Amino acid sequence: MSSLRHRRYVLGGLLAAIGVLAAAVLWNVVGTVFFAVTVAYVLYPARQRLVNRGVPRRVASGLLTAAAFLTVVVLLAPIAWTIFRQRGAILEFLNNLPDELPVEAFGFVVTIDVADLVDTTADTLQSIAISLAADAIFLALQLLMFALVLYGLLLRPNAVGRAAFRVTPSPYHDILVALHRRIAGTLYALYVIQAATAVITFPLALIVFYLLGYPDVFVLAVLAALLQFIPIVGPGMLAAGLAGHDVLVGMPHRAVGVIILGPLFVGLLPDLLVRPRLAASKAKLPASLYFVGFVGGVLTVGVIGIIAGPLVVALLVEAVNLLSERNQSAA
Repeated sequence: MSSLRHRRYVLGGLLAAIGVLAAAVLWNVVGTVFFAVTVAYVLYPARQRLVNRGVPRRVASGLLTAAAFLTVVVLLAPIAWTIFRQRGAILEFLNNLPDELPVEAFGFVVTIDVADLVDTTADTLQSIAISLAADAIFLALQLLMFALVLYGLLLRPNAVGRAAFRVTPSPYHDILVALHRRIAGTLYALYVIQAATAVITFPLALIVFYLLGYPDVFVLAVLAALLQFIPIVGPGMLAAGLAGHDVLVGMPHRAVGVIILGPLFVGLLPDLLVRPRLAASKAKLPASLYFVGFVGGVLTVGVIGIIAGPLVVALLVEAVNLLSERNQSAA
């Protein structure tokens, strides 16, 4: 082995070791860095188009970073504003509830102990408010870090790729190219899936909530669309919360309507229309494997699993395909 090749392998091992150490030390912000890297993958083609049209690379990277930053803020702001605006109404509603609430259904009467539920809910709301206030600076720093990492990756997008090619023997470069294409296609599909599902969810939720007679249907529709970005919870949890509210205020018929129509038309229908088709056509990932990665990733690593789970499954599929191709060529 030549000294130059040996040096490359040593540097590659050193880079991997430092990467593991950095991940351990900076674990609380690994999710932010991961999302910045994945967004950079998706925005790289747009950055290249701007540069090819004569836009300086620093300007192009800055414009796309600003657009991504504003998109994140726009997605988070309605939730925060809605909670802030409705906090007084929520607390007033909880304080006006009776200590016990009899619920009659199918000839049976069940008494719900509302007092304990109110105390628990009030304590939860207070703890959430305190946590948000305490973490406000941390969240702002995470947003700033997201923007800085994204800008750096868009400014020098080929640095990591060149390093990977340098430490990988030439006969295996085709594997790196195949994995890169799989990652880029999968991430594009995943982010498009999330946005497209939210876009379709909004008008469906607007119609359902309007027909059921809810006030502030626009706010509810916005929340339902944004909840599509939160796996498992999703719009179904919003429908369950509204149904519980309707039961407590004595509107069981609307509660039944929202608990049926909400998960069906607001939660499930957009998923069935958008997610499987885009996952199969853009990422070349079967719908069944996409859902395995989506659910498994969320249950294992939390919110980051929205992207990490399907991405890992896609890489596994690509590795299997590469191994199958090599075996066929060898035969």
